Amino acid sequence: MFVAEERGTPYGPDYRVYFKDEHGPISPLHDIPLWADRGRRVAHMVVEVPRWTNAKMEISLGEPLNPIKQDVKKGALRYVCNVFPHHGYIWNYGALPQTWEDPRHVDPGTRARGDNDPIDVIEIGERVAARGDVLRVKILGTLALVDEGETDWKLIAVDERDPAADRLNDVADVEALFPGLLRATVEWFRLYKVPDGKPVNEFAFDGEAKDAAFAHKVVDEVHEFWQKLVSGEVTDANDICKTNVSVSESAARVERGEAARVLAAAPPRALPLPLPANVDKWHYVSSL
Repeated sequence: MFVAEERGTPYGPDYRVYFKDEHGPISPLHDIPLWADRGRRVAHMVVEVPRWTNAKMEISLGEPLNPIKQDVKKGALRYVCNVFPHHGYIWNYGALPQTWEDPRHVDPGTRARGDNDPIDVIEIGERVAARGDVLRVKILGTLALVDEGETDWKLIAVDERDPAADRLNDVADVEALFPGLLRATVEWFRLYKVPDGKPVNEFAFDGEAKDAAFAHKVVDEVHEFWQKLVSGEVTDANDICKTNVSVSESAARVERGEAARVLAAAPPRALPLPLPANVDKWHYVSSL
């Protein structure tokens, strides 16, 4: 139903991943529905970073059609370090469309404001996804990361096609079927910025993973925040491009031809650049 189209040079500053439906280019943030099956609470997930990779890719909030691009810090393309024993991201990582963590909202549980991004998802199934995949996932629970003073929910989910999906319905099932994964996930998020000179990350709720019912309430809340954003009710989020082709109540809705022109203007796909040599370096960080 949704396909990705790469443009530019992978691991270069012009690299982008655009999205299409059967009628042409779309925004993965605004035009892909949050729910793949609302009745069964199966959500769409946009994969930004496949498991075992290091390039920090994310939906570009400020660009028309919100393609995926590589994050840049201090003028350099960003890569996540290998903190032993973890290589790159240890799950497929991405975001739920039509969600937004409102930076004006202070969550009562985390006591911190939203991080101004779509809500993040870690997908724990056995398949290594591809960048730009749009998966149908079951939401099993959530961790409440507080990243540099901002609420940064990390939903735990599984592809509904995964062989274990029928046995995974809540966060307790994750520990039963995949012992150690939740502990490793908390450790990964606590330590992944330390090699870059940042402090250890903190969690609300003492790092306890909240259950599926709690996670669904969070998803409903950030979906409502997105609805206010895209409708124009939020007037001070000028850093987010709201261009879309399908949201009827949005003043930023454009015709399909305009969306096609955005994609046509993107540079053609080129061969990837080599990864920097230091990407494969191991970093040994105490978890104490």
